Amino acid sequence: MIEPTQSDYPIIVHCHLRWGGVWQRPQQFLSRLSQRHRILFVEGPDLQDTSTEPSYLLRQISDYPNITVMNTHFPSARFHDGKWVDEKRRELLLRALNGPLKGKFDRPVQWFYDPMAASPHMHHLNELAIVYDCMDELSQFRFAPPEIITRERELLAEADVVFAGGRKMCESKSRFNNNCHFYGCGVDVKHFSRARASGTQIPADISFGEGQLVLGYFGVVDERLDYDLLAKVADANPSWHVAMIGPTCKVDPNALPQRPNLHWLGRREYAQLPEYTKGFDVCLMPFALNEATEYINPTKALEYMATGRPIVSTAVPDVVSNFGKVVKIARSATEFIEMCRTECLQPDEAAVAEGIRMAEENQWESIVQKLEGHIDDVIKKRVRPAPEAVAVATA
Repeated sequence: MIEPTQSDYPIIVHCHLRWGGVWQRPQQFLSRLSQRHRILFVEGPDLQDTSTEPSYLLRQISDYPNITVMNTHFPSARFHDGKWVDEKRRELLLRALNGPLKGKFDRPVQWFYDPMAASPHMHHLNELAIVYDCMDELSQFRFAPPEIITRERELLAEADVVFAGGRKMCESKSRFNNNCHFYGCGVDVKHFSRARASGTQIPADISFGEGQLVLGYFGVVDERLDYDLLAKVADANPSWHVAMIGPTCKVDPNALPQRPNLHWLGRREYAQLPEYTKGFDVCLMPFALNEATEYINPTKALEYMATGRPIVSTAVPDVVSNFGKVVKIARSATEFIEMCRTECLQPDEAAVAEGIRMAEENQWESIVQKLEGHIDDVIKKRVRPAPEAVAVATA
C-alpha cells in the first residue's frame, strides 16, 4: 500500500504557547497553513489549583475556521509526576480524536513546538510525518524543566524534518538531525505597512505632545530584555518617551524600572501594532545578551522594517548576521543611546529603504510554501512496501 501524498493532510500542533497569546511565529505559519490544512492546535497544560482529573476544552477560531484549539487542564499538585502527565496528555488527545474530532485528523502530520510533548505523542497517532519547528532555545529560558534537553534530543532524533528560526540555532540542531533547515522570521508587509499610510491614526496613549519623541518596543516583556539599558535610555533625555508595549512574562511587573518617561503600556492587540509603530520615532530591540537571547531571531525585526522606521538593537548574534545592513547595532549602553539620538535627529533613510525592501522579500507566505515543500518531500519518501514485497519479507 502506497502512503498518501496528498497536499491536504491534517496537522496536529503541540505548542507551549497559547493561541490567544502574542501573535508570533506559530500563529503566522499556522493561520496560513489552515487555508489548505485542517489544524488542531494543542496548547500546553494549563495548571490549576484543583484535585480534579485532567480535562480538555475545544474551541474554533472564528477568523480561521480550519483551526481548532485544544486547551488542557491539569491539577498543579500532580504535575511533578512526569510519567503520569505524559499518560494523561496522550489520553486526553486520543479521547478528543476518538470523540468530537473523530475522522477529522486521521493520518496527520505531527508538528511540534514543545519538546515536552514529544514523548507522549510521537508515533502514537499513525502520523504521516513528524515536524519540529524550533523557534527558541527553550532550555535556556527561565523556569524551563530540566528534562526538556533530553526530550528535545529525542524529538530531533525522530523528526523527519526540522525548521530552525535562527541561523545559529540551525547550526546547533543540525548536529542531531541531518534534515534541518533555517527559516527565520517572516513578515506581513500589508499589515505593518499601514504604519506608513497617511490615514493611520497614532493612538492617544503614545501622543506626548510637540517636541516629544517616542522610542518604542512591542513584544513580550520577559527575561530577554535589558532593563538597566532601558532605564539609562529613559534617563538620557527627558524629551524621549520609551514606550514598552507587551505583556509581562516570567518577570515581576513591580520590579520593572520606573521613570516618568518610561511607559509600560501592557499588551496591545496585533491589529493595533501598525498604529502604535507609526508613533515611534525609533524602534527598539533592547535585548540583554544572555542565555535566553543566544539563539533568538526576533520576529519584530522585519515587522519594524515594514513600518519604515529606523531600528536600534543590542548585538544579538542573529540580528547582527541577518539584519546588520538595516539595524543599527550597539555594543554598549552609551552606543545604544547615541544611536537613538542620531536616528531621532537624522534617520538613515537608505537603511530604512533597504529594510522595506528586505521585508518585501521575506513575507510569511513564501516561507510557508517552502515549509510545505519539505513536508511533501518527506511524505513522498515514506512509501510502504507493496503487499507482494511484504509477503516475501515475512515468508
